[in-house]
Amino acid sequence: MTSANERQPLAATRQRVRDELRERILTGRLRPGDRLVERELAEDLGVSRVPVREAIRSLEAEGFLVEQSARRIVVRQLARVDVEELFDVREALEGLAAGRAAERAGAPELKRLERLLADAARATARGDAARITVLNSRFHDEIVALAGNTLLTTMLQPLQGRLRWLTSQNEHWTELLDEHRRLYDAIASGDADRAHAEAVEHVRVNREVTLKSLFGDDQAEIAAGSR
Repeated sequence: MTSANERQPLAATRQRVRDELRERILTGRLRPGDRLVERELAEDLGVSRVPVREAIRSLEAEGFLVEQSARRIVVRQLARVDVEELFDVREALEGLAAGRAAERAGAPELKRLERLLADAARATARGDAARITVLNSRFHDEIVALAGNTLLTTMLQPLQGRLRWLTSQNEHWTELLDEHRRLYDAIASGDADRAHAEAVEHVRVNREVTLKSLFGDDQAEIAAGSR
């Protein structure tokens, strides 16, 4: 008997499987070094092996998985250099996005950012880590959208999952909310230089917090001292 999942168009099933596997990595259900076995995942998700195989290839391209051999795919263990490179790219692109957003944002766009900040404040008060991560990602996505630069959006898109994973390492939620409020104020001011500077500072603070979380105090201090 064919399941409801199998009756979905292949593209939709592949996307659902990819999103589910990515979410398991982001939330720690699949940890660095864990092996992904097509047959087991297909049974678990109620699909054939084809969408699982294609979802795995997609997540390899996004940088979440690595092929250790022809029959062994595992969740990638990010090295310090991988994290540093991601933050280098994030600093450059999000600084640009914030500056452009300050030049373009009107009342409706600013209202959307305000709503996200209000939702994030409620999630922070509850200590809802999963919701905080989602809202923080949406806040940054909204700023990128406000920049109105298609090439910028295209460049950031394949990095979004890994950037969300890095964001989830920062559990200084109250400080993170304050940083986002300052970034919002800079964008709302219409001052592109101020918004750019605030975005860059926000990324640099998060770089140090993430390096400390993942690699310990010494690595974070080395990173801070190298700039």
